[in-house]
Amino acid sequence: MRIARVLTRLNLGGPARQVLASDPLLGARGHAVRIFTGTPEPGEGDLFERAKELGLDVVRVPGLARGWSPVGNLRARAFLREALAEFKPDVLHTHASKAGALARSAAAKFPGLPRVHTFHGHVLEGYFAQPVSKGLVAVERKLAESTDRIVAVSHATADDLVRLGVTSEDKLVVVPPGIDLEPFVAIERPTGELRKLVGAGPEAQLVVVLGRLAEVKRPEWAIDVFELLAERHPQLQVVFLGDGDQRGLIERRIRALAPARQERVHLLGAVENVAPLFADMTAVLLTSRSEGMPVALIEAAAAARPVVATRVGGVPEIVVEERTGFLGNTVDELGYGLSQLLESPRNSAAMGQRARMRAQSRHSAEALANRLEALYTAVIEARRCAS
Repeated sequence: MRIARVLTRLNLGGPARQVLASDPLLGARGHAVRIFTGTPEPGEGDLFERAKELGLDVVRVPGLARGWSPVGNLRARAFLREALAEFKPDVLHTHASKAGALARSAAAKFPGLPRVHTFHGHVLEGYFAQPVSKGLVAVERKLAESTDRIVAVSHATADDLVRLGVTSEDKLVVVPPGIDLEPFVAIERPTGELRKLVGAGPEAQLVVVLGRLAEVKRPEWAIDVFELLAERHPQLQVVFLGDGDQRGLIERRIRALAPARQERVHLLGAVENVAPLFADMTAVLLTSRSEGMPVALIEAAAAARPVVATRVGGVPEIVVEERTGFLGNTVDELGYGLSQLLESPRNSAAMGQRARMRAQSRHSAEALANRLEALYTAVIEARRCAS
């Protein structure tokens, strides 16, 4: 098969990590995969060169970027239209709203081209004013009409898409994320690398907030949880691994802490190779108000690290309450769960091992490549039969 994949950007987020895991395997099976991608925002990191190092055919799309830019959108759509005509793919797979809208619009010139679109979560409610949200739903509903399959990364996301009327059950398929688990599964004992970065001793309990510092990730809750537990757990330290437009807010929150507590909260920015740092983590904390199925939690599970997370989107499909971590809806509930982990290292380690076994059986790169290969084969065959 000739597979055209379009993403808004190859930042350090989940969609890009999945592409870097699945597409080398698809290529090794004889498929020709060409990845079209835009430019990440400052601080997001860029895996474009890493993709090239892996031997992937990756193309930068002029004008394609996160956010609204009429001129950029027109440039990107025109480029994609010409690029698709040149590449002549057997299937087009788009990811997330921006790339999905522009690439599927560009593909209107090729009515016989099978199309697949993945929602890695969504911004269709709870993000914008109601009129804007209704407009976004209407746009996605219209795009879905000409899309052969709509992919959701979690059952929770799939349920939302049906409830909002974006698409029908018969077009929906759930494809859980898959990543290269080996660097995380290989972790067995602390290395001291993360402790050295933050200047922490061997007795420190390092709880990491992993991901973009974006409003939807609600990183300020992590500071609230820290303040709740700081006195009771004097060895607790919080580490932010990520960057984004909420960095200034987190910096202000850190400066507002008492001096002794400021030294226990660390803001390291985006880190491309995060796997070795898991060796020193006590737990991973996720405070988002909306998620699809966060890859950061899959990485934590593969590294045998327990998780404390908000009960949103597909998170409960990764974190099994009181078996691989704790879930909560408030700062107090998250604080309770994290306190349980900090007070019982043995139980925490057992949760991590259970999480690793689940990740290995559900979220490997090979599992993702198998699911995508079967999906592409099905939509191509369906189009051939229909014609």
